[in-house]
Amino acid sequence: MAEFKLYCFAQSGNAFKVALMLNLCAAKWEPRWVDFFGGETRTPEYRAVNEMGEVPVLEHRGKRLSQSGVILHYLAAHFGKFAGGNDDERREILRWMLWDNHKLTSYIATLRYMVHLAKVGEPQVHDFLRGRMKTSLGILDSHLQNRSFAIGDRPTIADLSLCGYLYWPDEFGISWPDYPGVDAWLERIRALPGWVHPYELMPGHPRKG
Repeated sequence: MAEFKLYCFAQSGNAFKVALMLNLCAAKWEPRWVDFFGGETRTPEYRAVNEMGEVPVLEHRGKRLSQSGVILHYLAAHFGKFAGGNDDERREILRWMLWDNHKLTSYIATLRYMVHLAKVGEPQVHDFLRGRMKTSLGILDSHLQNRSFAIGDRPTIADLSLCGYLYWPDEFGISWPDYPGVDAWLERIRALPGWVHPYELMPGHPRKG
């Protein structure tokens, strides 16, 4: 019997962050597919699950948690894995997770949704988002030039947060050889026991229709 239930769908990088953490920790978990593209997150029934109308949501032992960063911190404490070893590392993890949410995931997720999933938005908006994305990827690439993972030589939840949207480069128009530090880092994460591509790890791909 599954110990964790994750509300998710295959195209969500934020849900992938949590699904990947669960898999890397060999957790007993089950996905609960959310029909995002069919409007489920806007229904009163789903808003009763998460008032923010978003995925992921994790259910565990009577708790219901939302926001990927909060869930990752919860799971790191629960499993004793992928956390910081001291206060300095914990602050650094938080710094990179906040940066990811504001400067990396936010731009990539919005650009990918517009150009690949929904096919909406004006070209100048796409160009703006693409410019911001490339700036952020340049910062991450430089940071990873002399370290194996975001906080040093071992993976943490900072890495799982940062990589959430990066395994679909063709869907937002990036060639990883242009960012060799990011490219090599993504391969190191892919090599972790339990890594599975988001389209295989979560339900809902390919989309019907």
